[in-house]
Amino acid sequence: MSKKLVAYFSAGGVTADAAKKIAQGANADLYEIRPEVSYTAADLNWQDKNSRSSVEMNDRTFRPALADKNAKAEEYDVIFLGFPIWWYTAPTIINTFLESYEISGKTIILFATSGSTGFDKSAADLKVSVDDNTVIKEGIVIHGKQSAEEWKNWVDSLGL
Repeated sequence: MSKKLVAYFSAGGVTADAAKKIAQGANADLYEIRPEVSYTAADLNWQDKNSRSSVEMNDRTFRPALADKNAKAEEYDVIFLGFPIWWYTAPTIINTFLESYEISGKTIILFATSGSTGFDKSAADLKVSVDDNTVIKEGIVIHGKQSAEEWKNWVDSLGL
């Protein structure tokens, strides 16, 4: 049986809720990816081209600092990696997370929350942060809330 981690970044709590249910359904450890400087509502205003999130997402090389590096991601075989979709992709803090750990050879299964879009460029944009021995798989994009049972059924369908 593989050792699993659910690592997630959540700006408004929706992704956190999903991550907790996935961790329960997968019998996995849970880790919150937190920025060194928390995002404010003004930082997350996607309609303001000068907001922190807009500036970060317009420069795909930007790497927001992490509050800590305590995930011990190298100890896991499978990492469920969750985030809200920003500008049709993963927030750059997810790249920071991937680049902060030795995760070569791991399987990473993405899950995301979104008001309306899918993964779009997420897997490709994250692949630049891992080596060729690391597998990134698109898992599921959530548009709304799922029950704990629905999450468990999804995890079970992966055959891990």
